[in-house]
Amino acid sequence: MLVLRSAIFQVAFYLVTTLYTLSTLPFYLMPPRAMVGVAQAWGRTVIWLLRLICGIRLELRGRENIPPGALLVASKHQSAWETVALMSFFDYPTFVLKRELIWIPIFGWCLLKAGMIPLDRASGKGALAGLIARVRAALAERRQVIVFPEGTRRPVGAEPDYKLGLVQIYQASDAPCLPVALNSGMFWPRRSFLRHPGTLIVEFLPTIPAGLPRSTFFRRLQAELEAATARLVAETERERAAAAAP
Repeated sequence: MLVLRSAIFQVAFYLVTTLYTLSTLPFYLMPPRAMVGVAQAWGRTVIWLLRLICGIRLELRGRENIPPGALLVASKHQSAWETVALMSFFDYPTFVLKRELIWIPIFGWCLLKAGMIPLDRASGKGALAGLIARVRAALAERRQVIVFPEGTRRPVGAEPDYKLGLVQIYQASDAPCLPVALNSGMFWPRRSFLRHPGTLIVEFLPTIPAGLPRSTFFRRLQAELEAATARLVAETERERAAAAAP
């Protein structure tokens, strides 16, 4: 049953993604916010499909911690789930994402129209100045800039591998930072076809104020984000153990 439900979801996911992508063509004549609205609707649809087909419920914690206006969002990245669904919970979000995504026909054009911020990771430090300029421009428009501090998806329980790029963005942006903990990798695992039922939890932690020294910010972000994520993973493991007990 798990394999069947996962297969049905996979088909539904690609069908819905294709339909949403094709529906964006009229939005190229509208402001970027309109394209962001389409992406948010796509994310909400995927959340609904996960619940309907795979039995994956969503629990949001700490939404009161999301301040209005310009914001850096530092999220754990365990799964493709957060790249699809996370923007649904913010007013006018944008992602820092790998440049290769914008080369995908139509989909990549949508990303550019929505004002997403591509990063050429192969360029190393040479790309940082341009990235910071684009982030500051997005923040000036009161957008929420979503960044994955570890740069790529990490398996549940993996040793943290936080990059210094976010620290430099934080120092240059003069914006508060919202850490986001989650347990998505336990339901939509990295490099896995299966979608496991249960309660996917996203927790918005208290914001870290702007202007902290770089070492203080780096230590605080990693400590708070790792502790909260470990707590959510342990909570899910206890629930699964209890459900499996005779």
